[in-house]
Amino acid sequence: MSIEIRRAVVADAETVLTMLGELAAYQDQQQYVTASLQDWQGFLGRDEVIVLLAEVDGVAAGYVSALRRPYLWVGGDRLALDDLYVREQFRDAGVGRQLMLGLARYALPDRLPIGWGLRLENTAGYRFYERLGAKLVTKTAASWSVEAYEGQLNE
Repeated sequence: MSIEIRRAVVADAETVLTMLGELAAYQDQQQYVTASLQDWQGFLGRDEVIVLLAEVDGVAAGYVSALRRPYLWVGGDRLALDDLYVREQFRDAGVGRQLMLGLARYALPDRLPIGWGLRLENTAGYRFYERLGAKLVTKTAASWSVEAYEGQLNE
């Protein structure tokens, strides 16, 4: 099996959006995916949006997405990993590792740290990232919806 990792381009928007939907379904989070094909075409045209696709024998097998953004504590940039997804038929074949190594290759020239969040119940994810040598720190992620903060502003 030959795994090719490449940066996604605007023409890959539909493929990435399809896999994003698969990931959301896997996590029972479909209701939160509201991005459109046009949104993804715009994202993939932006330099700070990094999406790497894994292809196995020409078939889309997975992706990793990240945002390059300022890291205010250290005075430089970092990569904020958003999603790592491997389609079920390609799991346990090294695709996820190759995607992460591809992201590392992207980050290395500028020595960008890479950070991400991980659900506490994702024990397989914890094992995977530990095998890569990632330092896992427990931290709670918070989210403030527009409706919630808008309500606070209108009080």
